Order: sequence, then C-alpha cells, then structure tokens
Amino acid sequence: MSDEGAGAASESSDPGAATPEPDARVADAQVPEGRVTDEELAELLDGGSASEPEAGDVERDLREAAQRVQADFENYRKRVLREQTAIVERATEGLIEQLLPVLDSFELALGTLDDLEPKVRKGVELVYAELLGTLERAGLERIETDGAPFDPNVHEAVLSEDGDGEPVVAETMRGGYRLKGKVLRPAMVKVAR
Repeated sequence: MSDEGAGAASESSDPGAATPEPDARVADAQVPEGRVTDEELAELLDGGSASEPEAGDVERDLREAAQRVQADFENYRKRVLREQTAIVERATEGLIEQLLPVLDSFELALGTLDDLEPKVRKGVELVYAELLGTLERAGLERIETDGAPFDPNVHEAVLSEDGDGEPVVAETMRGGYRLKGKVLRPAMVKVAR
C-alpha cells in the first residue's frame, strides 16, 4: 500500500465507524507478515477463487435474510399496534368510568325536574342524551335490570325481598354498564327471591 492508503486506513480506525465485511477470499488467504503490496493483494484475491461461493447461493442467502427481516418487522408492527390499541382502550375505560357518576347525576336531575319549566327540562334531557350517545359510540352499553333474571356477574344485590320462583331484579338502585362487552360497573339492584 502507498502512504496515502495507510493514512486513510488509520483515519478510518474510528471505533464508531462501520467496518466493511472482509471478502471471504481475503479471510481464507495466507497473508504474509508485514505490509502487503497491491500486487500481493491482487495475487491473493485471484488465487482464492476456488473458495468463492456461487452466485445462486449468495442470492438465496440474501433472499432468506430479507424474508426473515421482513417477517420480524411485520411481527414488530403487529405487536406495537396491539400495545397501542390496549393503551388507548385502557385510557378510554378510565375516562368513561370517571363519567359514570355524571350520568347518575343526570338521571337523578331528570327525575326531579318535573315541576320546572319545560324548556329547562328539555335542555337537560338533550345534554344527557348527547353525553349518553357519545359514550355509547365509544362502546358503553347499559346492563338490563328491571324484570331480568338475577345474574351475579352483572348485578350487585344490595337488597332482597320474598318472591316466587327464581331470583329476578325487582328494582334498580344504580344503573350498571358494560364497555365493549366487559362489565365496567355492575348494576346495584334489589332482588326478589
């Protein structure tokens, strides 16, 4: 090598710099000790052609590596999408859970607005309907209660009274809700047994 080549090689010895993969022929060749001239390097490369892999093998290996990388990326993309979806769903669930007492307050307010002016009552009903509609579009649904068979998975019995046959919900004390099929808050009910 010339002095210019040696200078360039010493400048590229930065540990953070990417080093190219050595040619297989160079790695297998017998390198004489000391400095190697350009002619000696060319002779070593020409003499090592017997151990050179075939073009088809290299192409197949590269294709397999590319397919593995593509599959790994696709799996990564799906995993990140699942994780992001789960984060959004947990955040939505928390927000909706915090809004349930507001729905309860609206229902209580609607029950006591009978003697107010009809315009005021209509305004409160519209705001309640809009809030409930927004939450329903996010996946909230009311749990059926009055007259329904008692189900401990969705109903929380706080009172009971004597009745005929199987236990049924006699009265709803506080509404229950599901969010996308999962019970968010069980309904507080009075059960007739």
